[in-house]
Amino acid sequence: MANNIEVKELLDAGVHFGHLTRRWDPNMAPYIYMERNGIHIINLYKTAAKIDEASEALKKIAASGRKILFVATKKQAKEIVAEKASKANQPYITERWPGGMLTNFVTIRKAVKKMASIDRMKKDGTFNTLSKKERLQVDRLRAKLEKNLGSISDMTRLPGALFVVDITREHIAVKEAQKLNIPIFAMVDTNSDPRQVQYVIPANDDASKSIDKVMTYVSDAVIEGLSERKATKEAPKKEAPKKEAKAEAPAKVEATVEAPVTEAAKQEEE
Repeated sequence: MANNIEVKELLDAGVHFGHLTRRWDPNMAPYIYMERNGIHIINLYKTAAKIDEASEALKKIAASGRKILFVATKKQAKEIVAEKASKANQPYITERWPGGMLTNFVTIRKAVKKMASIDRMKKDGTFNTLSKKERLQVDRLRAKLEKNLGSISDMTRLPGALFVVDITREHIAVKEAQKLNIPIFAMVDTNSDPRQVQYVIPANDDASKSIDKVMTYVSDAVIEGLSERKATKEAPKKEAPKKEAKAEAPAKVEATVEAPVTEAAKQEEE
């Protein structure tokens, strides 16, 4: 993975641009290379190493079968995160973070089930028995639920990890994950405190090109983990028929040569 991360590509995407020096968080000092024209420049060699570290961890989580919840509600990140998360078949939140999304997960699941029940009503014809006003209300509720929770409809349990773009903006999501000891992966800019997350990726979290570049590496790692999981699941299925054939072979020989003895042996075993 480390060999695939080119520092030049990160540079071209503007991953190295931090915030104004007056808006920095001193805890980001280890990841800052220099200051230029009043702006902090992030050390891209450290960024590459951190992307590699985070990617390996995310690959393992995906291979274990746990979901990774991607969170990004800022305008320039929403579409990118939605696209990359969907490609990796992972849940994501790109609209307003629903309070209690993690700490009150049972209530959120009820809202998702409500969405499913409305879909069933439309299929079995119950929806058509409602008045015009009631149908309109149900449709509005369905649209609202789809917008806020549609992307997490397949998440039946708490995620194995959280990936956040801009931890300062998504501070509520970060706090909820911290309470539940859910590992947090994040793109952290120079104005944020990296101590809040377990896997820090020092990077420009404001430019769409930068977000796209980091998200590409991350989503590819998740897809790789899912492929490994699929391969390990399919392997035993392919081996199973061979083992059965080997076990049956001696039994057939015994049945043809010494049929009475085999029948007696069976009665003794019983």
